[in-house]
Amino acid sequence: MSYGYRPEQDTSDELNASDAAYYQSLIGILRWIVELGRPDICVEVSMLASHMALPRQGHLNQLYRIFGYLNNHHNSEIVFDPSPPDIPYNLFEEHDWNDTVYGNCSEELPIDAPEPRGHGFTMHAFVDSDHAGDCSTRRSRTGFIIYLNSAPIYYLSKKQTSVETSSFGSEFIALKTCCECIRGLRYKLRMMGISVHSPAYIFEDNQSVLTNSTLPHSTLKKKSSSIAYHYVREGVAKREWMLTYISTHDNVADLLTKPLTNVEKRRRLISMIIHHIYSY
Repeated sequence: MSYGYRPEQDTSDELNASDAAYYQSLIGILRWIVELGRPDICVEVSMLASHMALPRQGHLNQLYRIFGYLNNHHNSEIVFDPSPPDIPYNLFEEHDWNDTVYGNCSEELPIDAPEPRGHGFTMHAFVDSDHAGDCSTRRSRTGFIIYLNSAPIYYLSKKQTSVETSSFGSEFIALKTCCECIRGLRYKLRMMGISVHSPAYIFEDNQSVLTNSTLPHSTLKKKSSSIAYHYVREGVAKREWMLTYISTHDNVADLLTKPLTNVEKRRRLISMIIHHIYSY
């Protein structure tokens, strides 16, 4: 989108019924393009899709810009790479959770799952949030991307349903949403007969959230975040997932939370997901 453009602050003329229907059809096309392998426009499409009920001329102009971007960068591909990912396993610390409220718990396995076959895989994810990014409602945005081995298989950019007063709260909501997706994905893969033998490795760029999630005896400072807090911590205690810190400059999920104005950073993060997009 245009530099500094915010769809929720657009005051241009409202579209008539015919142009509004045209706008909605273009949004539908772009959402399919996102699903088919273009996460680089995921956040922009999500932001403009929030205005389908009352689109304006400025919103339509931004859609044209996105199609122009796709026209200039159409030679791209997501590679479903089965090779093991380069994960710094030494950064994921394990702790004894027996003395906590979760006790000696373990991941619940589906009793009707078929016998697993094959060597399994390594699942890892990147999570981020844009705290109070919406200028009209001050709702934050969740963004995450999940990999099986070295293949990106699921990505999401979505405005959160509640207003969080701190970046700690919005990051925890984003982390919980990602963990819910991981838990469902692990169940689905097991029901397909695929071996799931290791936790998912999650990279997060908020040190406070990381500390509250991974240390057994950390205490919750904000009561409003208690549901996400316990959901994530219980999954860590069960070894469904493990977390470690990653710099925001290297966090791929940053691409899914806000339109990046730093062109070099945007290109670098996109190139970590999509191959050959800037080779032509």
